[in-house]
Amino acid sequence: MALKRSSSMKTQLVDAIQLQEVELEEEINTNSCNNSPAEAAEAKAQAEPKCYTVEDAVESIGFGRFHILLFVIMGSANIVEAMEIMLLAVVSPEIRCEWRLEDWQVALVSTMVFLGFMVFGVLCGYVADKYGRWKVVFGGFIWAAYFSLLTSFSPSYGWFIFLRCMVGCGVAATSQGFVLKTEFIPAKYRAYLLPLASIFWMLGSMLIIILGMTVVPTMGWRWMIRFSIIPSIILIGLFMFIPESARFQVSAGNIKGAMSTLTWIAKMNGATLPEGELREPEVTERGNAVTLISPAFRRTSLLLWYSWFVASFSYYGSVLSSSELLEKNLLCMTDADPEHQIKHNQEEALCYCIPFNMADYQTLLISCLGEVALIPLNIFLLNIFGRKPSMAILQVMSAVFFMLVNICTTRLGFTVLLFLLRSVVSMNFNVVYIYTAEVYPTAVRSIGMGFCTSFSRVGGMIAPFIAQVLMSRSVILALSPFATACVICALGVAFLPIETRGRALLQDA
Repeated sequence: MALKRSSSMKTQLVDAIQLQEVELEEEINTNSCNNSPAEAAEAKAQAEPKCYTVEDAVESIGFGRFHILLFVIMGSANIVEAMEIMLLAVVSPEIRCEWRLEDWQVALVSTMVFLGFMVFGVLCGYVADKYGRWKVVFGGFIWAAYFSLLTSFSPSYGWFIFLRCMVGCGVAATSQGFVLKTEFIPAKYRAYLLPLASIFWMLGSMLIIILGMTVVPTMGWRWMIRFSIIPSIILIGLFMFIPESARFQVSAGNIKGAMSTLTWIAKMNGATLPEGELREPEVTERGNAVTLISPAFRRTSLLLWYSWFVASFSYYGSVLSSSELLEKNLLCMTDADPEHQIKHNQEEALCYCIPFNMADYQTLLISCLGEVALIPLNIFLLNIFGRKPSMAILQVMSAVFFMLVNICTTRLGFTVLLFLLRSVVSMNFNVVYIYTAEVYPTAVRSIGMGFCTSFSRVGGMIAPFIAQVLMSRSVILALSPFATACVICALGVAFLPIETRGRALLQDA
């Protein structure tokens, strides 16, 4: 009996609670109906806590002092990378002379650098997505500087190519700095700021050529390499002022770290963060290479890998071809002096030691200016036509100028052609970089960039054997593969499924 009474009381209590809940819900609904739509929306907004994403924060902070600091320091990383890569074009005649090298042995030096870059490109991308961009880039600076210094003490050709391969591994890590930089820049500024990075690459290229002009004739190539690592040492200190990517921190679940980074940037820019709290889900699948060949990204990845191959193949083809044409006097010049009328090739074994003269250095120096002279055109193409059409236009132009280099002209005419060729291949490389950083989500952005840079180094590995070995046999035969690859790539770009102009950076796939 007592049990029955107790059960009855519990039933009455539950019914009473449910009745109160229904009445409360009806009261809320009645009040909502009596309120205006604006008041109802305001009440709903007050009831729900405000939150924002990293993309919202980056756009809200805008462009300011932090981005200038970021642009200068991360741009200086391009100076280091350019010096390490362009050093090969300047030092080739010197090591050919010192160790009595054949054409294929000189070409193998460049190939070994790009081999190190290719192998470590994917590894560094995976580590950057898993453990952070900053650590990878900082470690790359130290690694590249250390092995570059050791290169200057190489006792033999074998040691030289091994140590340069190690330098390539370090340069692969520093290239992740482009991802770090891109993730901090608001969408509307990326098409303006990222092409301007070519200025720093040009400065690095010019600096190594100036070192070649001034140091090599008096102190030798070993001291040129020792002086070339000074920017790396300076940059190691400056890089301490750059924080880890907030996008990576959020994807790794480090909301507190991301908030600290964004707050510091907002304070430095004199801006404010959006109202509410930073809230984004942690991305558990970071650095997963399978995402790159998933149905969503398969076509994009395949076409990008070839685009990167061609970008590197054509860029280093233009650099090494110009160096080889000047070194061996293979140019068809109508106003050549007696010294430049003598054609050198390995088969005739005329001379191993054919160092650059001052006019050759000046031609290389002027051609380097081509990498920045047409930056306004690059920005115009990116903003008006978008990324995909820009790549197609620049690749067709690259093919045309590769073939024009073969025509007979004056020394000035060759310098102008080389200037324009370096301009368009450099711009194309820049657009490919930008598109890749924008098209992949944060979870796989670094490894996506890593795979792309690795494929680009395959192009860098092949280019020396065409530009430095085949060139001695036939100039037109050596230039044709570069032009053909550019035309095919221009056609392939049309099949890229995504245009990234004005598009927010994705966080997760």
